[in-house]
Amino acid sequence: MTDKTTIPSDEELTAYLDGELPPAEAARLEALLETDADLAARLEFLSRASLPFAHAFDPLLAQAPKAELEAILSRLSATPATTSANPGRRRFLGTLAACLVAGVIADRAFIGLSRQLAADDENSEWRATVADYIALYTPETLAGPVPSLAAQAGQLSAVEARLGLSLSPETIALPGVDFKRALLLQYDDQPLAQLAYLDPETGPLALCIVRSDDGVKPPDVEARKGMNVVYWSDKTHAFMLIGHVPVDRMKALAADVRMRLAV
Repeated sequence: MTDKTTIPSDEELTAYLDGELPPAEAARLEALLETDADLAARLEFLSRASLPFAHAFDPLLAQAPKAELEAILSRLSATPATTSANPGRRRFLGTLAACLVAGVIADRAFIGLSRQLAADDENSEWRATVADYIALYTPETLAGPVPSLAAQAGQLSAVEARLGLSLSPETIALPGVDFKRALLLQYDDQPLAQLAYLDPETGPLALCIVRSDDGVKPPDVEARKGMNVVYWSDKTHAFMLIGHVPVDRMKALAADVRMRLAV
C-alpha cells in the first residue's frame, strides 16, 4: 500500500487518464501503480466506468487527447474491454474535480455504471449502482476542512431544487460525523443526491436520495461491497445510508436523519 500522504486524489487520477499531469507527477503515479493494487484497481474502475456527460460539456470533449487515453488504457489492462477510451467519462470526472476545487458541488453527470449485481426491484438496482461508486471512496477522497454552514446550505439548495425535497445543514447532520459535500448526479433520468460524510472511525459514509414512486417502505438493512446499508422510502423519495459503520450504529444514524427528513 502507498503511504496515505502520497495517495493520489480522484482529481489527480482523472488528470492522469486525460494526459494532463506534468511528466514528473505522471511518473510518480505510475511508480505507485506498480506497487499499490488498490490504487491500480481504483484507476482501472475510473477508466472503465461509463459516465456520459450532458451536452453542455461537449466543448471539453473535443479537447480530450484521445490518442494518449488509448495508450494509457492499454497499459492498464490487457483485456479489450479496458482499451477503448471513454471521453464522456473523462469529461464527467474532470468537471467534477473542477466543481470540487471551486466549492460548487452541482455536477449533473449521468451514472451509467454497468449493473452487474442481481436486482430484485428498481430500488435494489440504484442501491447497487451507488454501492459500486461509494466503494471507491477512501478517507483521502473526502479530505479537507468541513464546509461552513453557509457553504453547506449553498450546496444543498442546488440539490433540493432538483429533488423537490427540503434540505438544510441541520436536517442532514449526522451525530459524530463530518458532512463534506453534496453532489448531484442522475440515475435513469432522475436526479440522485449524494451527501458525503467522513466518519473519524470508519471512513466515508453517504446518504443518497432519489425520486421514487414505489411507495412508503420501512427501513431495512443489507450489505453491499463490504459496507452496511440502511434503506427506506416515503411517498416521493427513496433513501439509503451506506458506509463501513457497524450495523447497529448505522441503524441509529439512519433513524435520526429519517426522523428529521420526515418533518
